[in-house]
Amino acid sequence: MAFEISLAGKTAVITGSNSGIGLGIAWELAKAGADVVLNSFTDADEDHALAREISETTGTAARYIQADMSNGDQCRQLIETAGRCDILVNNAGIQHVAAIPEFPVEKWDAIIAINLSSAFHTTAAALPMMRSAGWGRVVNIASAHGLTASPYKSAYIAAKHGIVGLTKTTALETAKEPITANAICPGYVLTPIVEKQIPDTMKEYDMSREEVIENVMLTRQPSKEFATVEQMGGTATFLCSDAAAQITGTTISVDGGWTAL
Repeated sequence: MAFEISLAGKTAVITGSNSGIGLGIAWELAKAGADVVLNSFTDADEDHALAREISETTGTAARYIQADMSNGDQCRQLIETAGRCDILVNNAGIQHVAAIPEFPVEKWDAIIAINLSSAFHTTAAALPMMRSAGWGRVVNIASAHGLTASPYKSAYIAAKHGIVGLTKTTALETAKEPITANAICPGYVLTPIVEKQIPDTMKEYDMSREEVIENVMLTRQPSKEFATVEQMGGTATFLCSDAAAQITGTTISVDGGWTAL
């Protein structure tokens, strides 16, 4: 049986999607025919312009809805304002690096709220819609750090491990329904933020771009290549396809072999 991916008639809500991985996923879902809802905490003209560009390019309905993912009520309101949510992609996230004794409490609270609690709130609001529609996909963007750890990233790693656990629980609670829940665990992805870090890192280590990428940034990524936002979007789109209907409660690593070590 051949599977073709068509998400026409589906609506996808992607949190934290006005740049990077989230925007890459939004583009690929729209190319597959899904209407998309972009989100971030800002409400700038550029945010709405991104939605218009997706709509004009793909012929789907795309819009932008502002919501602060550190606020549980706003997380739930995002889903309600969207009006429909067949596909939920929990992508919003922030990072802070510090040793545990020096880790700022406010940073811990913010990371847990945005990287973990937001996914709980959006999922709680979206599942009734999926059940009413008789179909649903939850795709949580975890991390290689959802499966392994590094020093100085306690909040991020705790949150991403939590996302993996939340994904499994969501899958078990929907196992007898046409709803799936899975987590994508990326390693280093070449986003605009990462791209901007390269020149400063080159200066810091007095290395060429290639040396910085291979020996500093991708030291734990055996492929020595970044994943791309398009690959992230392609993986998410696959998880929304009929071919993935029996894939639920698991993680898919897009990390160049990082977690194989």
